[in-house]
Amino acid sequence: MTACEILRAGPFTTVQDWPGRTGYWKVGVPPSGPMDDLSFRLANQAVGNPDSAAGLEATMAGPRLRFDEPTVVAVTGAPALITIDGTPAAQWVPLHLQAGQVLDIGAVGTVGLRVYVAVAGGIDVEEYLGSRSTFTMGRFGGKDGRTLADGDSLTIGPAGSGPITRILTDEIPALTNSWELAVTVGPHSAPEFFTAADIEDLMSTGYEVHFNSDRTGIRLIGPQPRWARSDGGEAGLHPSNIHDNAYSVGALDFTGDTPILLGPDGPSLGGFVCPVTVVAAERWKLGQLKPGDTVRFVAVRSRAAASPSTLGRDRRANFPHVLSTGGDADHGILGRTTTADGTTEVTYRRSGDDNILVEYGDMRLDLELRARVHALSERIAAEQPRGLIDLTPGIRSLQVKADPDVWSQTSMLQWLSECEAQLPSADDLVVPSRVVDLPLSWDDPATREAIERYMLGVRSDAPWCPWNIEFIRRMNGLDSVDDVHRIVFDAEYLVLGLGDVYLGAPVAVPLDPRHRLVTTKYNPARTWTPENAVGIGGAYLCIYGMEGPGGYQFVGRTTQVWNHRHPQTTPGFDPEHPWLLRFFDRIRWYPVSAEELLDMRADVAAGRGDSVRITDGMFSLSAHQQFLDAHADEIDATRGAMESARAEERERWSQGGEFAA
Repeated sequence: MTACEILRAGPFTTVQDWPGRTGYWKVGVPPSGPMDDLSFRLANQAVGNPDSAAGLEATMAGPRLRFDEPTVVAVTGAPALITIDGTPAAQWVPLHLQAGQVLDIGAVGTVGLRVYVAVAGGIDVEEYLGSRSTFTMGRFGGKDGRTLADGDSLTIGPAGSGPITRILTDEIPALTNSWELAVTVGPHSAPEFFTAADIEDLMSTGYEVHFNSDRTGIRLIGPQPRWARSDGGEAGLHPSNIHDNAYSVGALDFTGDTPILLGPDGPSLGGFVCPVTVVAAERWKLGQLKPGDTVRFVAVRSRAAASPSTLGRDRRANFPHVLSTGGDADHGILGRTTTADGTTEVTYRRSGDDNILVEYGDMRLDLELRARVHALSERIAAEQPRGLIDLTPGIRSLQVKADPDVWSQTSMLQWLSECEAQLPSADDLVVPSRVVDLPLSWDDPATREAIERYMLGVRSDAPWCPWNIEFIRRMNGLDSVDDVHRIVFDAEYLVLGLGDVYLGAPVAVPLDPRHRLVTTKYNPARTWTPENAVGIGGAYLCIYGMEGPGGYQFVGRTTQVWNHRHPQTTPGFDPEHPWLLRFFDRIRWYPVSAEELLDMRADVAAGRGDSVRITDGMFSLSAHQQFLDAHADEIDATRGAMESARAEERERWSQGGEFAA
């Protein structure tokens, strides 16, 4: 096989394939893959590869490569200086290299940000969860889960036997510094979450791309929303907070007042509203947005969106403007119905042109709603309708992702409505529910460091600084931080979602409402969170699956919830998959010191230790309801006192200008 030597890697060059790592959105594994799928797939076509073949994505500047055998390559994406042994060469055409020749790709020019390199035969690296794509934050895929480095060597697969004649000069996408993005309205728009004026601002503003942008998301600078709500209730104190639901790649996610376009390495689950979503055929543009560029959103009808499977003129990518006669005038709501027993409203929300977000009931925390989500998910998974890609449950919602060329939203909506009419009562839910005892280092030094970094680099005057635990105490009207400690260790947390912040990270809620400490999330979010930090946001607890950004209020740190040694067996982990926790597990904490936790974490990383203790069991919704009924008066009194404390905190925020535009 041909070998490719990396003489110069460039600042951020990774191996990617298309469509990336699908089927694992529900456990917090992003698809990854190329940010600009259009340029990537065209490069593969130029050299005779299938669209799915692995290639290189380079950011800001490309690599310098030497091949030990004759090969054919193509370079696409942002304009850059290309040379072969010092002689200028063209982009968007197949380039024939002789053994030993050096392909050098320079810095990108004034437009665009990423360059793509395809090699006949594709790059042959080991697959992880069905894909060769690199997810650097998760440390898997590609070349050892990392960016390429000088001196690396890559193996090239055998090239096909067919002729290579694909010249792409008529299909070059239009790059600019003033972008228009075609978006569909939804899933969470006006008038429920944003005001009509907010949406008008969104569609008429030229947002600036912030320098702090990457493959996880593109931060934008623009007007602060007015908001249609005063807060998010149990989901959090800020009006952007909602009960955690699945995100779509390309969603415009308002993390507090900060708009972020979610990329292919972004989170699968979160508790923030998204008023619009970039349509699938336009998401390639996210890969070419560079700091300082401007972005305007143009509403289109979902039925009129171009097909993401097309690469030529039908995708309209070589035209710089979005042609639109207006968006769908339905505020992102495709339809409403009720459950078969007539007790619960079901709302079908548009999330791009390739997802439907099915929501149950009112905006409240109710385990019966999660039971309905589970029943619908199980029904869809059992039938596996043609075109289905992913099912991702949230707290009171299920996101159904499909190939829009195979299963249109109109067909999806009709089929989902028929499914709903046939589902059993939620009261009948009885599911396997393991008790998982995990160590917790309370107020761990790593979380203290994260707060200090936030205060130094993001915001020092936030109400939750300098100590998150004191903020939690104040938010819930408790007498001392010892009360916070007692409640956290007394609680039993039911896992309702996985992947809240990547890689099997649980979003869990105390079964006993008296243990439901409620906080808001950081605004703006942290840029760094230590792996396996434990935090509370809204009424939910989360264990961060890996290092990365975050917004939950810290209480401590625990051991790993993702097995990087997979498929090697590690105590507590299932050898069939790398995530520790399952839906409806019950987490309990036992205290350890910071030093003990470090030893436990080292043991897990080495594939040994007994820090995780698991006991099999079952969870019955009807039995849980009996518990709630038996303690209803005390639960109401406790929650009432906590809500009063939050109202006082919100008033202090208002007087202090926290909500000022």
